[in-house]
Amino acid sequence: MKYYSTNHQAPEADLRKAVVKGLAEDRGLYMPKEIHKLPKAFIDDMPKMRFQDIAFNVASAFFGDDVDLDGLQDLVYDTLQFDCPVVKVKENIYSLELFHGPTLAFKDVGARFMARLLQYFIRQEDNHEQINVLVATSGDTGSAVANGFLGVEGIHVYVLYPKGKVSPIQECQFTTLGQNITAIEVDGVFDDCQALVKSAFMDEELNRHMKLTSANSINVARFLPQAFYYFNAAARLQGQGDLVMCVPSGNFGNICAALFGHQMGLPVKRFIAANNANDVFYNYLQTGQYNPKPSVQTLANAMDVGDPSNFARIINLFSEDGRLSPEETHHSITDLISGATYTDEQIREAMRQCYEETGYILDPHGACGYRALEEQLRPGEIGIFGETAHPAKFKEKVDDILGIDVEIPERLQAFMKGKKQSVPITKDFADFKSYLLKQ
Repeated sequence: MKYYSTNHQAPEADLRKAVVKGLAEDRGLYMPKEIHKLPKAFIDDMPKMRFQDIAFNVASAFFGDDVDLDGLQDLVYDTLQFDCPVVKVKENIYSLELFHGPTLAFKDVGARFMARLLQYFIRQEDNHEQINVLVATSGDTGSAVANGFLGVEGIHVYVLYPKGKVSPIQECQFTTLGQNITAIEVDGVFDDCQALVKSAFMDEELNRHMKLTSANSINVARFLPQAFYYFNAAARLQGQGDLVMCVPSGNFGNICAALFGHQMGLPVKRFIAANNANDVFYNYLQTGQYNPKPSVQTLANAMDVGDPSNFARIINLFSEDGRLSPEETHHSITDLISGATYTDEQIREAMRQCYEETGYILDPHGACGYRALEEQLRPGEIGIFGETAHPAKFKEKVDDILGIDVEIPERLQAFMKGKKQSVPITKDFADFKSYLLKQ
């Protein structure tokens, strides 16, 4: 399988290069040249299959040209040591619970898969040069990547996060690990962290000094495996009605994986991208104009993104790699995807309403997805929203909004006992570069 850049100026890459480099030389994001359709017989048989078996079939279509199938099966089964169950919340609305992994967030799937795939490639090399993973986080990515790569030989991870803008529990999950994980506390917002990471990839001196890659959803090995749980969710409700998948969206890697899945045959009728007050994509759906702007801080902090990286992938996917005009591309996107945008107060209302009516506890991100389904579901449709993180990861907010005391799972308590270790830097790239050059 060959991968091309969304900016179309860089040479094509194989999977190994796309994963190890993360970002193409022209600052574009890698896209697979082909998306293999899955056989209809497989789609029909999914309800009888286990999650891991479904995921292996999906992974084979993505990665089977580049990873031997026995190795790929080991990768997938080792990644998915936990379930992503579909839980009924109320009539016709289901929660796809993506918080049963080690850090209690959906990113555990992509991060664990990517760590194992990188290690697979490292082991094939004669000289095991250390790979340095740079990851910007607005909350859950940092903990999922740090824990997915913790102790993986030949890889060092640098997690960049905005000072004072992630929840205390999220911060514990990547600042207390030590070993091959370094937390970098940036005096800025998430977009500043992401800009530092992208600038590092483009800096020739840094790249001569150390081998760099990314574990944000800009990396194909991070976002593509997220398609696994959409196929699993569809399998659990297949035949009950037209499926509508609602994805709480920030950097758009998660819904992007679902859309790739749809091209492969995922039996979902349509999608809803649920935003918080960072409504750049919502506005694009309404107007056809994409106008990025600085992110604003909200209750659903992991979605506080003002210029989602994966928008470029969505445009490439729906423009048929540039063959359609911007107007035709916009039309094909709005045929399949609708949007929603919610203020903090609307998110609180959704959390309270859901809890009072059903007893189900939503985290602020899942609440955006739940509310969008409440408002947009049509007769005969079954709605599934991504509950992307365990409510205990936002305990202070959830307790305050619902007037309850959310129980903290043991896995989360273990992180909170650790000692915080982080490196403070400004948002100036010169500071970050100088720090990395000393490593």
